[in-house]
Amino acid sequence: MTMMTKSKAGNSTERRGTRWVMSLWVAWLCGACWGVLGQEAKPGVLAFTAAADGGFRFDTGVLAGKLRAGGKSLGLTEVVHRPSGLRLDRSNGLLSHYRVFTVGQRYGGGAWDWPSHATLRSDGSVDVQWPATTERPFTLQAAYRWYDEATLDVETRVLAVEALAGFEVFQASYFSEAFRQSLVYAHAGPDGAGGSELVSADGEAGEWQMFPRADSDVPRISDGRWQLMPNPVTWRLRSRFRLPIGLRCAPEHGVAAVMLAHPEDCFAIATPHQTEGHYSMYFSLFGGEVPAGHAARARTRLVIGSGMTVARVLELHAEFSAGVRAQSTGYERTGSGNASETRARPGARPE
Repeated sequence: MTMMTKSKAGNSTERRGTRWVMSLWVAWLCGACWGVLGQEAKPGVLAFTAAADGGFRFDTGVLAGKLRAGGKSLGLTEVVHRPSGLRLDRSNGLLSHYRVFTVGQRYGGGAWDWPSHATLRSDGSVDVQWPATTERPFTLQAAYRWYDEATLDVETRVLAVEALAGFEVFQASYFSEAFRQSLVYAHAGPDGAGGSELVSADGEAGEWQMFPRADSDVPRISDGRWQLMPNPVTWRLRSRFRLPIGLRCAPEHGVAAVMLAHPEDCFAIATPHQTEGHYSMYFSLFGGEVPAGHAARARTRLVIGSGMTVARVLELHAEFSAGVRAQSTGYERTGSGNASETRARPGARPE
């Protein structure tokens, strides 16, 4: 989790200063927007276009579908892989923001249900914002941006109006039934003594499985948040992931979905067993403390392709991580404060 620290100024109260910075931060996120409602997505263009229903369309030449269909707080839906003709998603789609927690607190059923608005930026990316409320003392934002014709990046950001202890965003992806294989790049043995491999989420390991980043992340997973209504879940803990890499594969079609995160930003990968009816995969993002008036961000990537060997997915993760490191140099400016970047999370990344 990348923390962006706001400098203090003057003798104003902390709450007034926080509200002022938040308003400027939201304005900074919005940027300049463009687009014509109802414009059709042009094949081969790495950009979203505005749709008349309040959502967005895309057609990269490899992937086509919708973002926030009907203006709802969802990710990618009706996604088709053009080379194979395979429908990729089901239910609430790919790369959406589902459960949001702090210690002892769940914020409604999920960000799917919160009021939000979206902005189409001049580079063809889309910014989504869920404003803070009295019940949710933070602003949440997600930026969707195409990296190439088969790769989408999502940057999730939070600005804390009040201090957020153990903040978590559970990013969810629901695949079609063809994606009957679920794999996580993890240590082969439960004690971490084995080598690293793509570990299958086989049924004998439990219905709902979670791969933590490190032993130090287990207390966060087990602090009671997953028993909060609605739809409580009891996770079967698996081996520690080696890198935050998860795959859902459709072997009959030769298509794989590779989900990536930066190790600093993701503290667990979760999945039901391979053929459980959700056909889903989830990344637990953030996981640390976000002080009042501070911002943090987490970066994830979805790659659709074929021939996904261990060597290939490691190459994809290395490329993604190199881009994250390049973006993390220097600082971001939010309002009047220079936001210097530091890493803030519990525990240490497993070696």
